[in-house]
Amino acid sequence: MAQKVAIVGYGTEGEAAYRYWHELGADITILDADAEKELPKGAKSVLGPKYLEHLEGFDLVVRSPGVKPWLIAIKAPVTTVVNEFFAKCPARIIGVTGTKGKGTTSTLIARILGEAGWRTHLGGNIGKPPLDFLSNVRASHLVVLELSSFQLMDLAVSPHIAVALTIVPEHLDWHRSMHEYVAAKGNLFWHQQADDVAVYNAHNHYATEIAQLSAGEKLPYLEKPGAVIADGQIMMDGVAICAVDEVGLIGPHNLENICAAVTATWELVKRNPDTVARAVKGFTGLPHRLEEVREVGRVRYINDSFSANPIATEAAVKSFMEPKVLILGGMDRGLELAQLAKAVAGGGVKQVVLVGQNTQRLAAAFNAIGFDRYTLGGSSMPEIVAQARRLAAPGDVVLLSPASPSFDMFRNFADRGEQFDAAVRAL
Repeated sequence: MAQKVAIVGYGTEGEAAYRYWHELGADITILDADAEKELPKGAKSVLGPKYLEHLEGFDLVVRSPGVKPWLIAIKAPVTTVVNEFFAKCPARIIGVTGTKGKGTTSTLIARILGEAGWRTHLGGNIGKPPLDFLSNVRASHLVVLELSSFQLMDLAVSPHIAVALTIVPEHLDWHRSMHEYVAAKGNLFWHQQADDVAVYNAHNHYATEIAQLSAGEKLPYLEKPGAVIADGQIMMDGVAICAVDEVGLIGPHNLENICAAVTATWELVKRNPDTVARAVKGFTGLPHRLEEVREVGRVRYINDSFSANPIATEAAVKSFMEPKVLILGGMDRGLELAQLAKAVAGGGVKQVVLVGQNTQRLAAAFNAIGFDRYTLGGSSMPEIVAQARRLAAPGDVVLLSPASPSFDMFRNFADRGEQFDAAVRAL
């Protein structure tokens, strides 16, 4: 008799779960809050606001990352795409978490390993559900997974190499507390064994704290014995990898991400600095992360739409020495904005273009410190970009780094970034 499987939440991972269990011959029902959700032809479903009231009679429930675990009240086993992948993956896994930099660091780890000749698979929160490539993974390969707190909430197995980047308050509209947010990320280390490795940001309290949960070897970065920045060089084991000014990524925060990637891969690439240097020099970043769109009238336009919290935007502001016109704002998550306002005011920002739902709160934060160089940007991206262009002078940088989620005006951060790119190209 076919296993009866409920897939709760039908987004990217829910779709991957459907493909995977359908291939296994399961009797699948899709449950989702969206009554208009587009589903595979012939799929059984329970859709609408009361979708979680219909979880009886299943042998297995598959939770999608956007669904809060405590909302699923059922005696049947509950799993996730990530847990199923960990259970079935024959290869060693490198897992990366943190508040910002996960995608960049995960991608750089995969590139370094690729330069060394490893057959490497990259997926997770970065957009490729790991179950979609499970059948292609062999024991001799390596897998790199970017993992969010939503995916880690109920992780039952930790990876061979776990990496914790900077952790700061985030997603507190979803998590019930900062403690829960950090504890979720701690699952990346909690189940490690003695022969596993815990890599962590030595300058971040939360990352250092959760790495101590590991039973494996603990390797800090930004401090020895991990990778460090010294005398303008990225160093590991006293060996110079490359000069800081040879790095392909923009911004001092990305030097931290590079140190994390170097520390995580050093033994796997047999401590070969040339292999690492080729990857570090050649990697210029991911879309919508400090991505230069074009230069118009000697003004550079930078797409950093991915920066959806204040810490990320503070790092973006520090990444450019030129005078900046900053496009700031979006959906209001109720985060503290005082520190962001101070960082913007003291970060060489000549004008701020305020947009989105949290415009008034941002303006109040600026007013509180006597910073009045801000203006409203408009209700569409062409209007916003036009306003920024009027405020910019030759030699300036126009920086879209909103410090806020995009959902008040755009589908997601990628849509926001793509609309910015289009508006800039139309100038």
